[in-house]
Order: sequence, then structure tokens, then C-alpha cells
Amino acid sequence: MNKYFIFLYFIFVASKIYAQTLGGSSSYQFLRLTPSTQEAALGGINISNNTMDLSMAYNNPSLLSKEMHSQLSANFNNLYAGIKNYHLMMAYSHPEIATNFAIGLHYLNYGNTIQTDPSGNVMGGFNPRDFSLQFMASRQYLTRWTYGATLKFIHSNYGLVRSSAMAMDIAVAYADTTNFLQMSVVAKNMGVVLKPYNSDNSEELPFDLVVGISKKLDKAPVRFSLTAHHLHRFDILYNDTAFNNQVGAKNASPGKFTIEKLFQHIVFSTQLMIGKYLEVNAGYNFLRRSELRLYNVANGLVGFSMGAGVMFPKIQIRYARTFMQNSTGYNQLGVNLPLNKYFGLGKWGEQQGW
Repeated sequence: MNKYFIFLYFIFVASKIYAQTLGGSSSYQFLRLTPSTQEAALGGINISNNTMDLSMAYNNPSLLSKEMHSQLSANFNNLYAGIKNYHLMMAYSHPEIATNFAIGLHYLNYGNTIQTDPSGNVMGGFNPRDFSLQFMASRQYLTRWTYGATLKFIHSNYGLVRSSAMAMDIAVAYADTTNFLQMSVVAKNMGVVLKPYNSDNSEELPFDLVVGISKKLDKAPVRFSLTAHHLHRFDILYNDTAFNNQVGAKNASPGKFTIEKLFQHIVFSTQLMIGKYLEVNAGYNFLRRSELRLYNVANGLVGFSMGAGVMFPKIQIRYARTFMQNSTGYNQLGVNLPLNKYFGLGKWGEQQGW
């Protein structure tokens, strides 16, 4: 069967098997954040840039490979107002069943918040937080194909209001090492809410259908990536007509095709490999630029992101800086450790390497 037909067929199938409504707002928006430092530097959404970084498998389980056996990934991100964003992941490859596994925890802590009644009287405090626990598995098909899935348990705790859900990501990746070409498609956050915030209302999961392609130049250490997200829905920019009228901004036309709407689905990124141990990343997210720009003022680097990484035999260290509203940026740090190189985790682990 033609490899490109398989790729396109998966895109069609994935768009039909989500379990939740696509329109309107959704809960668990923290799932849209990327805990991967490398992915953050590449524009915040990238599912095809495979550099043996375990954290990249968070948004694409088909990137999980046997070479990541015993790799421990830890990513740290301090957001605005003291919000803490942490992610840990550990990989294991089982040679007898030719399957790769990983487990991960994505945790956000929003700090201490004062609790009041409707009259404004202080009733105490609470500590709102979100987390998702991920179980991943992947297998190789033939020589160039890999498929994988992630099962997630999702929980939000906002004091007296709590909610839980189960979700699944499925993914397929294609890698042509001869032509330095990588492609992936991922259907994310398909599932069901176990306990809604409000028993009278049903919640929705932030479903996303993503396609990505990365291509390294034949005679230069540069890789370019193009990622298309939210392919199941054309109008994805939130259109607040009251606010737009107040600041003099142009309101969007629902259902009408425009080039701007088309590019809001696109993330461009590039990666420069300098020697064997250093990489430099940069990305541009059109939707982020559209969502966070201010009108009638200069917006500078809003929508851009950049970062760098050093890859030594026993440690990978990556840094990313993402620019938000009015060019305000936040920093992210990631560390990957191949534990088999430190502790000797068996014959299979000793055979793996970066």
C-alpha cells in the first residue's frame, strides 16, 4: 500500500473518532500547554521533529523509540503570577515484545488563592491545581513507520469544584532517513469526562487534529518544520465582538475563508545543528500572535519563540524562551538523563545510546 495513502487515510479516520463535541469552548485548557522545552522553542506545537528527546513524545507518542530506553525527562516552567508548570517522564523499551513504554506526569500549581463568599467575605483559602497522568506505548511497523498511543487521566482541583476525565491520543509517524524527511499525524484528547465541574453541565475535551512535516537539508545542518493544528475546524480564533468594538479592532467573519484564518492553523519552525552537541531552535506561532497581539501598539516578538540545547553523552539540557503579549517572555528549562549510562540498567539498556 502506498505510504502516502496510509498517511492521508489516518488523517481521515482520526477526524471521525473523537468522543467529544468540537464546537465552542472546552475544559482542561492546560492540556494545550507544551511541557517539552524543545517543542516550546519550536513554536509550541511540533509533532515531527524527532531528535531522540523523550519530552517530544508527550504530544506525539509515535516519536517514542527504543533508543529512549531508560531516559528520564524533566521540564520546568514558571508562568505568570507564580504559576508553576512541571513535567516528568520516564521511558522503557521491552525487546521481547518490541514495544516501547513511557509514563509521565504533567502538573500545574496555581499557588494559594483566597476564597470568598458572594458578598466578598473571606472564607479561607485553597490551592487550585491541574494534572494529567500519561501512559504511552509505541511500536514500529516495517522500517519507516511507527504508531503509538497515550492514555491520560486528567484531574482539576479548584477548591470546592473538581473534575476528572480520561482521554487518549493516537499517532502515526513516518521517517525517511535517506531523504531526511519526517512526517506525523496525531489525534489528541479523545475521551470522556468522568466527573464534570458542574453536574448539570457536560464538559468538553480540547480535541485537536495535528499534522506535521520536518525536512533536513541534504548539505546543511538545518531542519525546517511545518505543523498544522486544529484541522477539524476552520474558525479557531476567539472573536470577542464587544472587546473588538471597544478597542477598534476588526471582528472576524465566521464561516468566511480568509488567508489570515488559514495561517492561524500553521506553526513554522527551524532547527540548526551546530556540531554534534549544540542545537539552536526558533519558531513562529500564527495563532498565538493573533490571540495575544494588542491593537494600535507595537507587538514586537509576540508569537515568536527560540531556544538552544546542549547534548552530551550523559545529559541533555535545553532552554526555551516564548514571547507573549507585548513581547513579555517566559523561560523554560528541560533536562534529559539516560539513566542506563549512570546505573547500568541491564544488557538491553546498555546497548542503547543517543
